[in-house]
Amino acid sequence: MKPINPFQKNEELVLEITGVTSEGHGVGRSEGVAFFVPFALPGETVKAHIIKVEKKYCIAKIIEIQKVSEHRVKPPCEAFEKCGGCALMHMDYAEQLKTKTQIVRDCLDRLGGFTDVVVQDTIGMVDPWRYRNKGSFPIGFVDGVAAFGFYAERSHRLIPLYDCPIEDVPITALARTVTEWANRNHVRIYDEETGKGCLRSCVIRVTTTGERMVVVVTKGELPARESLLKMLDVESLYHNRNDRNTNVIFGDRFTLLKGKPQLFEQQGELRFAVSPQSFLQVNPTQTKKLYDTAIRLLDPKPDETIADVYCGIGTISLAIAKHVGKVIGVECVPEAIEDAKKNAAENGIQNADFICGLAEDVLPNLVQNGMRPDAIVIDPPRKGCEEPVLSAIAESGVKRVVYVSCNPATLARDAKILSTFGFTIRYVQPVDMFPHTQHVETVVLMTKTDDGEK
Repeated sequence: MKPINPFQKNEELVLEITGVTSEGHGVGRSEGVAFFVPFALPGETVKAHIIKVEKKYCIAKIIEIQKVSEHRVKPPCEAFEKCGGCALMHMDYAEQLKTKTQIVRDCLDRLGGFTDVVVQDTIGMVDPWRYRNKGSFPIGFVDGVAAFGFYAERSHRLIPLYDCPIEDVPITALARTVTEWANRNHVRIYDEETGKGCLRSCVIRVTTTGERMVVVVTKGELPARESLLKMLDVESLYHNRNDRNTNVIFGDRFTLLKGKPQLFEQQGELRFAVSPQSFLQVNPTQTKKLYDTAIRLLDPKPDETIADVYCGIGTISLAIAKHVGKVIGVECVPEAIEDAKKNAAENGIQNADFICGLAEDVLPNLVQNGMRPDAIVIDPPRKGCEEPVLSAIAESGVKRVVYVSCNPATLARDAKILSTFGFTIRYVQPVDMFPHTQHVETVVLMTKTDDGEK
């Protein structure tokens, strides 16, 4: 019997690249087998070396590009192809937007069965550089000195950086200062394999008003504290102690070393408190476009009650609040709920209530106890919604659902489930929150009509 996959590891072959996966890898086919080739672009012909063989597909790396795509550009980053951050920086930006539209369309079609849904052109940026207002950098020991950077894809091998063209300029400058402090004071760097050492990482935020927050994360006590205070002239400086042998960045102990305990981020008319653990979208320019799109599709009315499930620190909830009678936010992270309540008070909003708990527990309980919202907004993590959430949406009798997704695959899966409850996709709008990466946010409006109504 002929094997399902006739290819062997370390074979070489020539492939025509015809598409891009949701991970940003080029796709080609040979003898009915799919080949995924990182950094290959549609329209290119590449000579490839097979590095992994599975039953129905292979992964290969480029040896030579024999035909170059007209959309290939030179990335302005020395770490490109090494660091796991950006998968599409070698593609011109206009084509990136078209590619992300197609990724959303393909997922809805292939995974959701939505063959006739129109996907709008992805909303992009005028200037798609220096957009990130937050950087989380592991710190390692490279060539005898402390260095910050990102991990290579699917590994914990540190790729050192001096700068990053998608981070705001002060962020990498401050990361360089942290490593300079470590080198000057001979601070031992934490080693994941042995669990020994001190300095683990730094997390840096910059607000739209230009204020800066730095969190230095160590195992054990903070060494050379006075030197750090002198070298880092920022509006807020924290030490976080994380003694666990874990990949989680933060431990439970935060100590404010100097400056303000929190900063404030302006989003439209609203102010949001920024503390070390606060979750905020990292691209302020595109966040406004994303939320404006969600509110436009929601079409809120002054007498309505809206449920915002997976509400985080209340960014969408509070943006909706001025348009409706009441907003009910649901979030499982206690710190986020406390931030949401503080943000409501900070902005003088009194018609927003926030409930702490797992969405799959809270929403079914609210519905069982008679909550009948006029519309629901869901903004789940990458894994999408738990089934009880989708069932509760159906049982609530709601007619409008706005789904804000960071993962087209789980969006398609969840939309397919909602369609079995009678919901129909009415509008699909991708938004490019993360230029030069494979990631895309999507806002989808789904509506349900009464029986017999068209």
